Amino acid sequence: QVQLVESGGGLVQDGGSLRLSCAASGRIFSINTMGWYRQAPGKQRELVASITISGATTYTDSVKGRFTISRDNARNMWYLQMNSLKPEDTAVYYCNAPTLKTTRLSTGRDYWGQGTQVTVSS
Repeated sequence: QVQLVESGGGLVQDGGSLRLSCAASGRIFSINTMGWYRQAPGKQRELVASITISGATTYTDSVKGRFTISRDNARNMWYLQMNSLKPEDTAVYYCNAPTLKTTRLSTGRDYWGQGTQVTVSS
């Protein structure tokens, strides 16, 4: 059974930094794309950043220059370094693997972590 588990959330002051981690475990053949989403109260879930196995990255405009996504392919882990945090970044952050394959011939499927709370105080 595949599981994604986030860690590293917490309470931080305006302008501070946090580093989120996502660990994928279980039967895993490949993870083509690794991503981070967030959801603030009363708002829709938003893609924050993504990274492919080859290292190509995507960021939502509001975090460009402040957040950095990275990955460790050998360990099936990925990270979100968040600097210069703002109160607007307060949300539950979820890691996501949209096309994770459990075997070479299986279809890539969508997996989600349980979420970790990030709160930025003003």
